[in-house]
Amino acid sequence: MLSFFNADSALWILFSTGFLSATLLPGGSEASLVATLHLDEHSTWLIIAIATLGNTLGGMTNYWLGLLLPDKTSNQKHGHKALRWLKRHGYWALLLSWLPIIGEPLCLAAGWLRMRFWPSLFVIMIGKAARYSILALIVHGII
Repeated sequence: MLSFFNADSALWILFSTGFLSATLLPGGSEASLVATLHLDEHSTWLIIAIATLGNTLGGMTNYWLGLLLPDKTSNQKHGHKALRWLKRHGYWALLLSWLPIIGEPLCLAAGWLRMRFWPSLFVIMIGKAARYSILALIVHGII
């Protein structure tokens, strides 16, 4: 797999897979992160930053899509689990936006609920950065 990766393209591939995996499209960015770390061509912090940027922008794409949905949440008694989590825990629930299956709907629901942009962006970014940081620590054998 590393033969397809080189230092010039690895960061672009990492950004792209990070972005796409955070949208409603299926996919994962973990393999790209691990491969980029194994290239040993860039600092770990740059790799984490690029992965986080792509994944955060993908999550915010879901947020923006949620803004396009009509606001019909005020009288809804039943809803998706992500919607209930956000209503109960507020912005802190967005720390879980990195999770498979529920992460994408959490970001979409944040837009649908018209949660404020900057706090949503900040909390989503923190959750995604923590995920990539922990994965990098595992790859480097620190944890």
